[in-house]
Amino acid sequence: MTVYETDVPGVGKKFEVELGGGERLVIVLHHDGKREVFHKDNPDADADRLFSLSGQRAREIGAILQGAYFQPVDMDSVDVPLGDAIIEWIDVADSSPLAGQTLADAKVRQRTGVSIIAIQRDSETLPNPSPEDTIVAGDILVTLGTRDEQVAVEALVAGDDG
Repeated sequence: MTVYETDVPGVGKKFEVELGGGERLVIVLHHDGKREVFHKDNPDADADRLFSLSGQRAREIGAILQGAYFQPVDMDSVDVPLGDAIIEWIDVADSSPLAGQTLADAKVRQRTGVSIIAIQRDSETLPNPSPEDTIVAGDILVTLGTRDEQVAVEALVAGDDG
């Protein structure tokens, strides 16, 4: 990760963080503690302001991002009561080839090994969906499977399963 630091006379400091693909996150720290956060599509683009924070609020959010409240774990080394299986939530985009298909027609389990254990649709949750239930664009599929199976179902839902 590359970070560019610049003094901004009379204001404070500006940091530009490369995000990949030419994108940058720009953070301006004012002398009074205020922080402003901007996004740039590429290094030469104008920055779009995302939000600003007081110094106190920035420190609180920074503590969360740093992991002070929750420390993520390396999923390759975690033991879970489901054995090798994990639960994931997968968004169904409008362009998904599964949108409009019933679970029976989509054959997700046969094609990937993953079980769809629930469908979240807006504020409604459909637990243990039946083969006749239809997948709709905008749904969130709650899936159970191994890491490799989860990768396969994400590709299937995205239409990248080859």
